[in-house]
Order: sequence, then C-alpha cells, then structure tokens
Amino acid sequence: MSELAETVQVHLLAAIDNDDLVLPTLPEVALRIREAAEDVDISVGALGKVISRDPALAARLIKVVNSPMLRATQEVTDLSAAINRLGINYSSNLAIGLVIEQIFHARSPVVQAKLLEVWCQSLEVAGVSYELCRRHTSLKPDQAALAGLVHQIGILPILTYAQDHNELLSDPVCLNHVIERIQPLLGVRILEAWEFAEPLAKVPGHYLDLTRHTAQIDYADIVQIARLVRQRDFHRLPGLPAYRHLNLGEELPLAEVDLSVALGMFR
Repeated sequence: MSELAETVQVHLLAAIDNDDLVLPTLPEVALRIREAAEDVDISVGALGKVISRDPALAARLIKVVNSPMLRATQEVTDLSAAINRLGINYSSNLAIGLVIEQIFHARSPVVQAKLLEVWCQSLEVAGVSYELCRRHTSLKPDQAALAGLVHQIGILPILTYAQDHNELLSDPVCLNHVIERIQPLLGVRILEAWEFAEPLAKVPGHYLDLTRHTAQIDYADIVQIARLVRQRDFHRLPGLPAYRHLNLGEELPLAEVDLSVALGMFR
C-alpha cells in the first residue's frame, strides 16, 4: 500500500473515531416516507401523497412495478395502483432505497462518474438480490433489494473527501485501496445514523467477507451472492459459505431466468 493511501486511511479513521467526518444525511423525502410507513393504519392513498411530493420518485416506482420481474397482466399507470400492487411496506422500502440516488452527486466530473458507476452497480445488485431472495429464501425480497441499493453507501463520503484532495483523486489505485479498507466501516456508520434496522445496517460491514459463516442466511449473504451473480462469476459460488444456505447444489441461481431481467429491474 502506498504512503498516500496509508496517510489518508489514518486521517479518515481518526475522523470517524472522533465523529469529525461529515456523513451524508438521508434525504428529507425518505424520512417522510419512513415516518408515514411507521403508521400501522396508513392507507395506500396517504402513502401515495407522501411519495408523490417527489414526482420523479413516483414515476420511478411505477416503472419498477411495470418491470418484467414484477409486471402483472395489466400495466400499472398511477402511483396508488403501484403501491397497492406492491403493498405498503414494500413500496416504502423501495421508495426509500431509490430516493437515496439523490445524494449520489458531486461537483467533480471524475467523482460524479465514479458515483454513477457505484450507483449503477448497486441497482443491479439490488435486482439480483430481490430475485434470489424471492426464489430461494424466506427473507423479505424488498429488504434484500434495499440492502443491495445501500451496500456501497460507505464509498460516498470517501469520494466526497477525495473531491477536496487532488492527490488522492489523481491516484485511482490509491483511492481504491482507501475505499476497500474504509467503506465497510463508513457504510455501517451511515446506516446506523439513518436508523436502519440492524439486519440491513450490518450489510456494508460484512458483504466483502467471503469467508464468513452464518447460522442462517441473512441480507449480507444475499448481497454477497448477488454481486458474484451480477459479475457472472458463477464458478466461485459453490465455495462461498453463504451460497450453501440456498441449498441449490450445483444449480446456478437465476439459471432458469434471463439474468438481464434481474439486473435491469431497478434501472
């Protein structure tokens, strides 16, 4: 590891420990959606009013409902029908996940390109996570999708930091070293600050550990598998402890469906 990477890591870790590193905040619309969803008596119409305050988000939700993975016999054309189709909890989690895209923006073109790459990867992992969870586990597919959308959230403050440190931004190898080392810890900190439930908040800290053994499958396991499926790195799956929870033997996940359908689910 280069001296620059080591210096940056020490600085960032110290900033994390001292709570001096500015973490991204959850967009206001996501907070309103979560608050609304916590009302056990909320109606489809009431949740729709909250989501519709962000027209782009409402349109995105309708688009997802009409994706090949979720599409019913009749096309959904309005938000209330989309929420009714998905259900309150699923609609809320999906909307919160999708609205997080709003914070994946930077003033530097280089950083913006990297953020776009990270978000596109996360969208694809979310789609595969949803389908893996739906087909092969008893976990909640909407939670798996949300886990996929936020599993790399820890990269965001690192790239924000790099925007103001040209020496790091101009050294991609060094930057990638820093991201690999720091982003799991930052991801957990961010999701905890956003008050995500523990099964989701721990995902950024565990999904990169391909040797982890769990008593039963969790969302970090799902994201691990989904990342390899997204990369079409199928030969590594049988040796993955998380993969054994699926009880598929030699069967490849998603082998019976067009992988591009899952990959494009949330695009």
